[in-house]
Amino acid sequence: MTTYHFIGIKGTGMSALAQILHDSGEKVQGSDVEKSFFTQEALETKNIPIFPFSAENIKDDFTIIAGNAFSDDHVEIQEAKRKGLVYYRYHEFLGEWLKQYTSIAVTGAHGKTSTTGLLAHVLDSVYPISYLIGDGTGRGHVDSNYFVFEACEYRRHFLSYEPDYAIMTNIDFDHPDYFSSINDVFDAFQSMADNVKKGIIACGDDEKLQQIQAKVPVVYYGFLPANDFQAQNVKETEVGTEFDVFVRNTYYDTFTIPMYGNHHVLNALSVIAICHYEGMNAEDIKNISTFKGVKRRFSEKKIGNQVIIDDYAHHPREINATIESARKKYPNKEVVAIFQPHTFTRTKTFLQEFADSLNAADFVYLCDIFGSAREDSGQLTIQDLQKLVPNSTILKLDKVHELSEFTESVLVFMGAGDIQKFQQAYEEGLTSGKVENA
Repeated sequence: MTTYHFIGIKGTGMSALAQILHDSGEKVQGSDVEKSFFTQEALETKNIPIFPFSAENIKDDFTIIAGNAFSDDHVEIQEAKRKGLVYYRYHEFLGEWLKQYTSIAVTGAHGKTSTTGLLAHVLDSVYPISYLIGDGTGRGHVDSNYFVFEACEYRRHFLSYEPDYAIMTNIDFDHPDYFSSINDVFDAFQSMADNVKKGIIACGDDEKLQQIQAKVPVVYYGFLPANDFQAQNVKETEVGTEFDVFVRNTYYDTFTIPMYGNHHVLNALSVIAICHYEGMNAEDIKNISTFKGVKRRFSEKKIGNQVIIDDYAHHPREINATIESARKKYPNKEVVAIFQPHTFTRTKTFLQEFADSLNAADFVYLCDIFGSAREDSGQLTIQDLQKLVPNSTILKLDKVHELSEFTESVLVFMGAGDIQKFQQAYEEGLTSGKVENA
């Protein structure tokens, strides 16, 4: 029996995949940097060994799965190739693994993780399933009926998959270090659509998705009347958002989700559509109301009279959606955005759009740009964004106590880098008494 060794096991996708293999009875271990990441708690709970990077980790009988963030000259990848071991990149292995199930890929520029989590929650309430969520959550089951997984478009990695079904939430320009234009992104999604074997659930409110040409049936969902699945009569309640679903203009049922914002209604509608398509009854689909959310997607806590939210939003459209959710859930509170841009290329490409989305908050704090492993630095600085956001303030780690003055507000920490260290420092200051909160 081989041992699966994950190079970069703390990555969100890698961590989830390692858990799936472990739960399926496989022998799993991995390596990574010694810095602590939120994904490793689940690995440690399952007693999956994690080692510092070293060529000595690579043994003769191993199957190697390498994270996409690591280049071919990585010491462990070099050793694996020297030994002639069976070797996969993350997306290559996932493409092979999912073939044994009825697979449902969830893809789109925004909303992948939340939608994958929501779909896994509903299906898991009825069937034994396996799922891989982009927040580092993964679970395997030897008798799985379905395999639900997040499929990322970056570098066209999702073209390694041939899923039975695909949910497509939207097409938008992102990852400007790889994609050249919105048309380049569209071409990638069109190629993905060509790989789907049974059916596509697509947001009909998205103009680009309406242009997708598919060899399989396409079911559209959204707010517009022309959609196969349409949400009507949307209203906010004390427990979330309630809405009616019409299937081809005929009333189907009323659903409640424990979230706020139109983007969450759309995500839920896609889940309702695929579950209906697969023959689930409405009462089972209504388990959607007990969804607890995914990591780093509007994750909230209350300290005193402040609400503190942690969110992965790192694109202008995502910032808009997160601020909208905060406003709808807490209509009587001011919204304070604390934002850390992720990558110099994305910040430069969307500089004005970032400013426009952040200006929807009442107050804005900006953290230094977090560069990715794919770029060393950039000529752009956080001051370039600050110039476009009136009344914004640059936030340094040793000045987080300034946030305590917003005693009755919603603090929204947003970013895909290490924005959490600012939130953690602020919360530690509250608990230690160094920061006062009303």
